[in-house]
Amino acid sequence: MSADKRIPVTEETHKELHDLKDPGQTYDELLTDLAQLRRRQELEQRFQELADADRDELTPLEDA
Repeated sequence: MSADKRIPVTEETHKELHDLKDPGQTYDELLTDLAQLRRRQELEQRFQELADADRDELTPLEDA
């Protein structure tokens, strides 16, 4: 069941969203894509932080 919601934005934000939108793409689709992109970026950042932490804690074989 889908319910329409209104999200108030400034004219400037609306223009930016409009400029990002592909022809034929709805604002709902655009916002879904942007949310997925944000989650992906946060996940990639977390993986990078974990990789950096592992690198800092591990001793290279040539130093062992």
